[in-house]
Amino acid sequence: MQFNNAINYMFPLLANTTQAADSSLVLAAVLLSLVVVYFASKLGGELSNRVGLPPVLGELVGGVVVGVSVLHLLVFPEGGADSSSSLIMAFLQTTAGLTPEATPAVFTAQSEVISVLAELGVIILLFEIGLESNLKDLMAVGIQAIVVAVVGVTVPFAAGTVGLMTLFGIDAVPAIFAGAALTATSIGITSKVLSELGKLNSKEGQIILGAAVIDDVLGIIVLAVVASLAKDGAVDVSKVIYLIISASGFLLGAIVLGNVFNKAFVAIADILKTRGGLVIPAFIFAFVMAYLAAIIQLEAILGAFAAGLVLEETDKRIELQKQVCPIADILVPIFFVTVGAKTDLSVLNPAIPDNREGLVMATFLITVAIIGKVITGLSVFGQPQINRLAIGVGMIPRGEVGLVFAGVGAASGALSKPLGAAIIMMVILTTFLAPPLLRFVFPDSDDGTNDSGQLILDASTEKPLAIETSSSVVSTAGDSGNVS
Repeated sequence: MQFNNAINYMFPLLANTTQAADSSLVLAAVLLSLVVVYFASKLGGELSNRVGLPPVLGELVGGVVVGVSVLHLLVFPEGGADSSSSLIMAFLQTTAGLTPEATPAVFTAQSEVISVLAELGVIILLFEIGLESNLKDLMAVGIQAIVVAVVGVTVPFAAGTVGLMTLFGIDAVPAIFAGAALTATSIGITSKVLSELGKLNSKEGQIILGAAVIDDVLGIIVLAVVASLAKDGAVDVSKVIYLIISASGFLLGAIVLGNVFNKAFVAIADILKTRGGLVIPAFIFAFVMAYLAAIIQLEAILGAFAAGLVLEETDKRIELQKQVCPIADILVPIFFVTVGAKTDLSVLNPAIPDNREGLVMATFLITVAIIGKVITGLSVFGQPQINRLAIGVGMIPRGEVGLVFAGVGAASGALSKPLGAAIIMMVILTTFLAPPLLRFVFPDSDDGTNDSGQLILDASTEKPLAIETSSSVVSTAGDSGNVS
């Protein structure tokens, strides 16, 4: 009971609901929810990995299966569900003596705890991405990758936002949020396919991988701006300008801070001799940065990403990445499964007339998502023999970055059910379509001008670490594995 009372003390927002019921039942409900989350994430991730797709996509689909769309094991009140639709609540009533009168309070408290853990998971995810984004390599990718990245962000964003507002009458803020989700690029699966084709170390592969790293940075800035707008529910041009400047300045300031803070951080870590001497100071720094971002009206995840960028420059980077991974393995799946669980795909059922607009909206987003990235290849200049179509196709998959947009949008309340489901469908289909399309746009045989390389993946994250060729090992960095 002391532990349960401590939970109520640390989370005062939950105190009113937990006091209305036995707090041990709230803890039991949370534990059962975590069992469902981890089972769904592991089963979905393993099945997805076996068919050559990113495990995170399996975690999302697993969340859809256990959530409001299918099994109703993990449901949330913000999605319109109540305690009577939760199988976990029914199980507790049968096995733990939960009374019908106390069920709504326990259900609300359980949902809030899982939502808080999911938000913590996305903060850890962005911190981890920052740790894997090498700034030196980012600066060295060249003008081609920068141009591809900028075009790959602006074209889908503009087309998606304007299209939703003019064709479907969507309000500005949700339309901007959906347009922002179209900007994301997650390149892990593209890296695998390029490796299999022997094109990872080609000019096309280098441009794709470099552009994906820049896409991550630009996408996170866009997300911070859009999520801040969603809190107000209206678009103020002066505030948009302020948010763009402050988000960019925050990241640049973090980079400058890194040059001063790195040595101090390493010195502190060397002094500490107890367990967690490296990872605890790192998380203190990450959470402080997340807090600072939040109080200047940006998103906490931007601060966590900036903290990762700073600590990536330290001598402790590799050791810190290894220590962060197990923590991310515990918290990040909660975020992805929760995103899937909150997504009600029934709103896209064409058999119901009211749902057909949502299905058309999903089709529109998928079309813009594909075309908006494919045309980025046309922005490559000074390379007459390069495969521009392959570059554009390589930028198509959204993966976990797109899911971050969907999750933050759903949590902010900016997205309607049909629009949120349409974004999820866009993420799933673009990720599924990328591998076969890449194999189609590249020729079957190597013409000898490209050095065939084998991709070396991180064992825990499955992200690219290096390209092993016949003569050398080329290091990679970032979410995409940027070639250096």
